Amino acid sequence: MVEVSMFPVDKGESLSAYVSRVLGIIDQSGLAYRINPMGTVIEGEWDAVMGVIKKCHAALEKDCRRISTSIKIDYRKGKKRRMDAKIEAIEQKVGKALKK
Repeated sequence: MVEVSMFPVDKGESLSAYVSRVLGIIDQSGLAYRINPMGTVIEGEWDAVMGVIKKCHAALEKDCRRISTSIKIDYRKGKKRRMDAKIEAIEQKVGKALKK
């Protein structure tokens, strides 16, 4: 499971067009993902996830001279469906559904 945030830093204040370009690539990848206000969590096999991140960077590199990328990785061998399972485990302990 990887959380990634990627955007150009040379294109002014409004970056939604560039973030949308990255999210389009992630969506087309077929990997499980969830967006949040500060990034996107992607779940899948290592090479597939890293390949998508590489494609996202290449797409921005075409017309962006400077790109900021933050990647946070949570690797756990043998586990699947972790995005949902992690949230479900916390909600069970809290005793209610939390805001998503």
